Amino acid sequence: MEFAELIKTPRVDGVVLHRPFLPLVEGTLCLTGHHLILSSRQDNTEELWLLHADIDFIEKRFVGSSGTIIVKCKDLRIIQLDIPGMEECLNIASSIEALSTLDSVSLMYPFFYRPMFEVIEDGWNLFLPEESFKDLESMTDEWRLSEVNRDFSICPSYPPLVVVPKDTDDDTLLKVASFRHGGRFPVLSYYHKKNGMVMMRAGQPLIGPNGRRCKEDEKLINATLRAGKRGYIIDTRATAVAQQAKARGGGFEQEANYPQWRRIHKTIERYSVLQDSLIKLVEACNDQSHSMDRWLSKLEASNWLSHIKEILTTACLAAQCIDREGATVLVHGTEGTDSTLQVTSLAQILLDPSCRTIRGFQALVEREWLQAGHPFQHRCAQSAYSSGKLHGEAPIFLLFLDCTWQILRQFPCSFEFNENFLVLLFEHAYATQFGTFLGNSAAERSATLKLPQKTVSLWSWVNRPQEMEGFVNPLYEPNSLVIWPSVAPQSLQLWEGVFLRWNRSSKCLDEAYEEMVHIIEYNKELQKKVNSLRRQLAQLETEGSPLHTP
Repeated sequence: MEFAELIKTPRVDGVVLHRPFLPLVEGTLCLTGHHLILSSRQDNTEELWLLHADIDFIEKRFVGSSGTIIVKCKDLRIIQLDIPGMEECLNIASSIEALSTLDSVSLMYPFFYRPMFEVIEDGWNLFLPEESFKDLESMTDEWRLSEVNRDFSICPSYPPLVVVPKDTDDDTLLKVASFRHGGRFPVLSYYHKKNGMVMMRAGQPLIGPNGRRCKEDEKLINATLRAGKRGYIIDTRATAVAQQAKARGGGFEQEANYPQWRRIHKTIERYSVLQDSLIKLVEACNDQSHSMDRWLSKLEASNWLSHIKEILTTACLAAQCIDREGATVLVHGTEGTDSTLQVTSLAQILLDPSCRTIRGFQALVEREWLQAGHPFQHRCAQSAYSSGKLHGEAPIFLLFLDCTWQILRQFPCSFEFNENFLVLLFEHAYATQFGTFLGNSAAERSATLKLPQKTVSLWSWVNRPQEMEGFVNPLYEPNSLVIWPSVAPQSLQLWEGVFLRWNRSSKCLDEAYEEMVHIIEYNKELQKKVNSLRRQLAQLETEGSPLHTP
């Protein structure tokens, strides 16, 4: 297919761009295969370059012979384009609709993007399973790296290499895979070096209505228990939902067959419930016509902060079982690719200081989301302005980032990265020039789409020093301790940096941030002078002591 076939009117003059808190821009609107571009002949006017993939929905309005297109973006922006000419407006609108809903992933911009920067590090090779396993090997010899899934035939949503108990052979893994949803047998998610406890993740067991049993599965997870210790199975579904799954062939671990494990159900909502919550939240944030009481009521009715509380509470439970009770934890819901990953990744942020660094967080996203099979292509196909029937869209990853921001806000000195880094990941998960978040699994990314060969990794761009500077938290002081965030309602706040950034001017916040950075830098300079004077004083005292008197 040629993009030109979808572009009915490639260029229109006299288009007026409206954006919140910015002056009107009149210029020429151009459509390319991947971008909507508006440029003006006026000096010092910033051009608009908008990826078609970032467009969630458009509305058309007509007054006389002219038309207006309201463009609603996946990053929650709303921009308005006034277009002279009815026909031109209709042509532009239909072209945008076609170009923003392309079915083929290989036609998306990352396959056509050529970086204008020097690639210092290839992001595709930064966080390979075999490299992270070397760190584990230095701490324990109880685990091994299995190639049982090297051709993705056992589990299409797992990477080719997975970490499993050392005494569990590949034949056992094959049998366990047939007993777990989607072939997602239990694999190592995290090793807590403080006490040697571990966290695993998996898909639900396929118990079914007849109570099917798999002794290999029982043996595998029991192999992770220490002598005399019990483990915890954290099921991210309500008990009733898990019971319903059993009637459909799924289910949960039976206590009689897993006597050393205690099962805990913690309800984390899924799919359409979460998508509906996001839509209601953004509607509330975009509605400036009501009183504060009405706005707060709409915010509460969205249940967004309730979902945040549920996820953080479950992650804290997992972290507490590992760190305070010294127990092994297995986390799963139904598929093990959504709420399971929210819990395992957030628990690691609480437990592991390295996950609070910029590179460590990248490694966490790579390991617990990309390699662990979160279906980004499906979940991020539409954002808050989606219309019509949903096809698996849900803000699972956005909720994880929001939970991370909540923790960062409560522990502002314990994270090397700032809020801008989290916002960046949100934006690129939904629309990007990089290939990192394309596809639904490691199998799709490497075997089907061949992304490492055909696209550029987001990490290749982020890890350049000039870009990294913008993501560094000036308050950061390495904290080796486990952190425990509050999940009380008064402790959780709306993430204004995402949900209100297009609805209010950020000038005051930007000025305050710059002033804070200035004060920190000034304090560092003063500290250097104090240290220098102390060294000089110590030297003078030494030279003037009786032992050194001529």
